[in-house]
Amino acid sequence: MASQTKPILHGYFRSSCSWRVRIAFALKGIEFDQVPVNLIKDGGQQLTDQYKVLNPMQQVPAVQIDGITLSQSLAVIQYIEETRPGPRLLPADPKKRAQVRMISDLIASGIQPVQNLYVLQKIGAEKLQWAQHFIQRGFEALEPILKETASKYCVGDEISMADICLVPQVYNAERFKVDVDQFPTIKRLNQTLMKVDAFKVSHPSCQPDTPADICT
Repeated sequence: MASQTKPILHGYFRSSCSWRVRIAFALKGIEFDQVPVNLIKDGGQQLTDQYKVLNPMQQVPAVQIDGITLSQSLAVIQYIEETRPGPRLLPADPKKRAQVRMISDLIASGIQPVQNLYVLQKIGAEKLQWAQHFIQRGFEALEPILKETASKYCVGDEISMADICLVPQVYNAERFKVDVDQFPTIKRLNQTLMKVDAFKVSHPSCQPDTPADICT
């Protein structure tokens, strides 16, 4: 079913959702092209009529793959899981698979959307406190769940979609000055995952559109 044409990822270097897709592609060994969509420049390139055709929600990412365009990161991850070989991103065991989806949704639906750029722009001067509050609240729920499900990684000893969601959210937490030391399981898992090549090469500091003052 997989096409011979490389997927195209329209994304932003610091976008959590774009980063999830980059990690998934890297874990699966999928070569892809990137088209930067700067969420700040010119008032936000995602707001142009041209980009709205790709993603009517005017968010990143948008992924062109196999003749279709997908615009939600978890949908993209699950699509490539179902159509590409390589390491599993969802466990074979139904209970573990449900746990992976639960953790992924907690992050992707319960934490990240309320501290993303569009929301923070609406909040204005109180945006730092707002982001800290919702990340803190989310991590207070996530930590005890991960204590139950985690071994080497978020669910057992295989990297999964849950890990793909966790690392960008920890990056956001650190960026908004949330004390991750309060959450030892989250901190340990993030440190372990950041030693994995797929997570390192997909990091915001390594992307084609990363500003020179951020690139390391």
